[in-house]
Amino acid sequence: MFFFRFLALAFSTVVAASSSSLVLHEHRARAPPGFTSKGRVSDGHMLTLRFGLASHNIAGLQDKLLSISTPGSRDFRQWLSQDEVKEFMAPSTDTINAFNTFASVNGLKPSIISPNGDWLSVTLPVSKANNLFGAAYTNFTHPDLPAPIARTLSISLPAELAGHVQVIHPSTAFTAPIARRAPSISRSFPKHKRDATAPADCNTSDSKNNITPACLQSLYNIPTTPATHKNNTLLVTGYVEEWAELDDLQAFLAQFRPDLPSNQTFVTTLLDGGSNPQGPGIAGPEADLDVQYAAGIASGVPLQFLSVGTFESDFPTSVLDTTTFLASAAQLPTVVTTSYGLNEEFWGASLATSASFSSLSNDSIKSEFPVLFDRKVCDAFAGISARGVSFLFSSGDGGVSGNHDDGVDCGLFITVFPASCPWVTTVGSTIGFNPEVAVNFTGGGFSSIFPTPPYQTTAISNFLKTIPPSFPGNGKFNATNRAYPDLSLQGWNFLINARGEVAQTAGTSASTPSVAGMVALMNDRLIGEGKPVLGFLNPFLYANEGAFNDVVEGHNSGFRCPASSVAFDAAPGWDPVSGLGTPNFPDLLAAALAPVV
Repeated sequence: MFFFRFLALAFSTVVAASSSSLVLHEHRARAPPGFTSKGRVSDGHMLTLRFGLASHNIAGLQDKLLSISTPGSRDFRQWLSQDEVKEFMAPSTDTINAFNTFASVNGLKPSIISPNGDWLSVTLPVSKANNLFGAAYTNFTHPDLPAPIARTLSISLPAELAGHVQVIHPSTAFTAPIARRAPSISRSFPKHKRDATAPADCNTSDSKNNITPACLQSLYNIPTTPATHKNNTLLVTGYVEEWAELDDLQAFLAQFRPDLPSNQTFVTTLLDGGSNPQGPGIAGPEADLDVQYAAGIASGVPLQFLSVGTFESDFPTSVLDTTTFLASAAQLPTVVTTSYGLNEEFWGASLATSASFSSLSNDSIKSEFPVLFDRKVCDAFAGISARGVSFLFSSGDGGVSGNHDDGVDCGLFITVFPASCPWVTTVGSTIGFNPEVAVNFTGGGFSSIFPTPPYQTTAISNFLKTIPPSFPGNGKFNATNRAYPDLSLQGWNFLINARGEVAQTAGTSASTPSVAGMVALMNDRLIGEGKPVLGFLNPFLYANEGAFNDVVEGHNSGFRCPASSVAFDAAPGWDPVSGLGTPNFPDLLAAALAPVV
């Protein structure tokens, strides 16, 4: 899928890198919880490293993206071309020459793996990697991982590459056993139950009050009229061998959207050894959920399924490769929905701390502080968003403790990525009707990496006024940083067809593809009126807070942790539990179609 080519090597001569010329780049005191060192990786083991080079004007791209996505701007929704994005993201000539020279002197053969030239791949023996980068690659095991992974707790850069190379991966970024941990339906229900005032299209005769596409359409006033424009595609991503079963989708539509053709299909694309086998009993419930509710809400919108990697794949690498795949595409989907994520701590370590970011201006998302792997990947989302793509990510299912919601260590205030990236739209979950309540497992909080984006400054400021000085969580989160979710939707007891049978599921990964379907439907209307698609959503959403049903109840202590655990509480307006609230489709559509002034 990728377009590989060798870098043109510069012909200048320098002295090969040595330990005396190294500058410490990343360091962590220990591996994340659960990982155990099993000794150094053998010297002859071949290691493939990805190098993220500094883009020559990433701040300019971010400023441009904010401008073209903010209502009232003179260039509102004038999305960029692939070449225009590359002008911002491509490395400078000095950066390219610096890396080429280093590679030539040390006998390395790099390949470009990004259309913008800012990501390179090099395969070399571990002994050479350790020598060139002052590393100590070690085998780490985890009880839930199928095989050891090679990581180093510290890595350095040759002095001549400092400022030119921002990321080396894999290095200090650890993968994790499961990228998405949704609440199991077999567990006890959250405290908040649905009441008897549900919309007529919800199944109130069932004590569990199941959610179907018809229920969501009734609740949020989503139209059932099929889309008509074939150049408006919704892409569903799949990881860790979560496979989408076509027969399950068609059975789901026949039962829950009988007004639509039940023979709808999707185009499957495979990346990094991904697969999507079809047959009885092999579908993944996550992939089935994502595809079925994307199709069930986005009536008639063309659907794609991108299967990335295997169960043994490194999830951060899979996400990186997803961005390079999309950035390479001449024709992009208009909406991408993803229901996977990892705690920010897994994405790499830095010499910087979140406290060092507090002095940064909120005028734009600055790039003067050290770049982590997740920050570089987040920049890639910005570049693709600038071309008119709406990225939707689930906020996670561990409440305020991220993926550490284990019922033992509670109130940890851990955030997840990519949900914490300021260039994506993050979706939480609600439960109940009249009123809707933010469900306890919905992930939400403040990033430890990314500063507050301008579109969120007022919303966060207003929320912080609702937190009393005695709040036990004070000091556990960085209130000057990006917060999420951005909005919410129902997320409990969704009916799906899994492996030929109707089943229930839940999680923010149920809410997210449903919101993606709503966005795709709005894009269809915009295209029909000759207008640009929605693209990067957040400035538009925060400028239209009145288009949301405010959710003012809920406490995101987590599914396993008790309700008494310290966590955030929903509040009037935006909050880090329910975001802006749940969307009212007609109001958002009217705002999207409004004349640009």
